[in-house]
Amino acid sequence: MKQVTISTPFITLIVLDYGAIIQKLLVKDKEGNTINVVVGKEFPSDYPFDAKALGASVGRYAGRISNGGFVLDRETYPLYEQKGIHLHGGKKGFHKRDWIIEEVDHGKEPYIKLSYLSKHLEEGYPGNLQATVTYKLSNNALHITYEAITDRTTVVNLTNHSYFRMDDDSKIDDYRLQLNCPKMVETLADKLPTGKIVATSETPFDFLQEKEIGSVRFDTPFVLSPNSKFAAKVASKKSGISLHVKTNQPAIVVYTPPEFPAICFETQNYPDAPNHEHFPSSVLRPGELYENISEFTFDLI
Repeated sequence: MKQVTISTPFITLIVLDYGAIIQKLLVKDKEGNTINVVVGKEFPSDYPFDAKALGASVGRYAGRISNGGFVLDRETYPLYEQKGIHLHGGKKGFHKRDWIIEEVDHGKEPYIKLSYLSKHLEEGYPGNLQATVTYKLSNNALHITYEAITDRTTVVNLTNHSYFRMDDDSKIDDYRLQLNCPKMVETLADKLPTGKIVATSETPFDFLQEKEIGSVRFDTPFVLSPNSKFAAKVASKKSGISLHVKTNQPAIVVYTPPEFPAICFETQNYPDAPNHEHFPSSVLRPGELYENISEFTFDLI
């Protein structure tokens, strides 16, 4: 397992080739102390036993798919499922695969580029999918770009699954959160989408105006406003660190794990889009380029 470090005067990023995982993301707090703002394992060798996809690159389809698979161009593709749910790419998704480190640049805007070839019918998905992720640092921002091409029609939805911890507190209740999301994907108790898009207003998930998270906990796919300047903002008064998230994706899944204090911002397509024709298409055809371009900017408040 290989580990690569890049840094600017503001940020240090440590990435593993296993799962293209962000192991550590180090920034300065208001006191000038360096803190790791992502939850991770101390030793790379611990990650194969991690069940939470800490900091990982998730695919071939991030999130949930229902019905034990999907139909594409009149052909049915069965997928691995548990209790009717296919999650994060299957039994051994991209986050449990060895990626190849393609490029490392330590220049003014340092970057790491990794690749993974998902072969035809791996986990049930059609097509040989060549995926890459580029982690680039620019001053106080982390840019994450996922790209993919395929040799036959398939579906794809890639995201990074970092759990952000803005301070060392034992809870996230005091974090101030803003989501530029007037709508969300309605889900059932098992978190599979019903197919309906509903308003966030008059629900606990209305964070159009910045406010404390309080007792609200998330496993929620939010629909981003078209041409929105940002997707999400979160800040800790304790550390003085704020995070500003931008993306070209149509949705952001916000997730707060029950096991530890942290918050995920999974920039991606809607969950279960292959089984809902009115959701944004997740189909990728030969000759097309899939791109998920997201930016995570850290400032002091």
